[in-house]
Amino acid sequence: MTSVLCTQLAPRIADLPYNRELSVAAVRGAAGRGAEVIVLPELVTSGYRLESVAEAASVAIPAEDPLFAEWGRAAPEAVVVGGFCELGADGRLYNSAAVLDRGELVAVYRKTHLWDSEKSLFTPGAEAPPVLDTSGGRIGVLICYDLEFPELTRILALEGAELLAVPTNWPLLPRPAGERVPEVVVAMAAARVNRIAIACCDRSGTERGGAWNEGTSIVGPDGWVRAEVDTAGIARADLELSAARDKRLTERAHLFADRRPELYGPLA
Repeated sequence: MTSVLCTQLAPRIADLPYNRELSVAAVRGAAGRGAEVIVLPELVTSGYRLESVAEAASVAIPAEDPLFAEWGRAAPEAVVVGGFCELGADGRLYNSAAVLDRGELVAVYRKTHLWDSEKSLFTPGAEAPPVLDTSGGRIGVLICYDLEFPELTRILALEGAELLAVPTNWPLLPRPAGERVPEVVVAMAAARVNRIAIACCDRSGTERGGAWNEGTSIVGPDGWVRAEVDTAGIARADLELSAARDKRLTERAHLFADRRPELYGPLA
């Protein structure tokens, strides 16, 4: 079993020092609870509702920033996935996620599908999301809106991902009473049709008049939600990630073997 923990936080907009302390404390707290995979929200270092490129640039950090070493020291035996506003070596800004394993930065993923006003701040990533062999299992990484593209979740599943770690900021939108957050429904469907686990870490609080879904959820490979946030903003689940390796539904039904790629040409 792998202990997966998401910490739903309320970073302050454009307050890098505060958000550093907030995120490091969250990682340390998760490690103290025995988490083996820790997921933080999207853009946890900067806040989300940045109003201009200049404001985003004022809190952008490179992948070599000491913050990530701090995350690593706070959870030296775990995998940590958290969002940050990245200043690339090319001078461009990216909505990115850092991945650490046992204290070492092992990957940076740049969000490939930018949502709405993000397009005026960030450059979309040019590389496909990674699937990484880590101490916590074989983990793929997406960021927020990426999850809504089934092409991505299927590709990561085909590449052997057992768990998708998804830092996210889901704006609060109206929905019928009693219904789940729609993005969680998407995650449940993606988990079920690919037989992979998905850990979505949303954020909390309000920011420049905007509220958030606060829909952090951990979904098992069977597509059912295994954990939602408690009053402390923590969602934790122990998952048997090896279940994601078996794509059989019945003796004669197999999620991957039954695919018909020769019919899917229009997708390309």
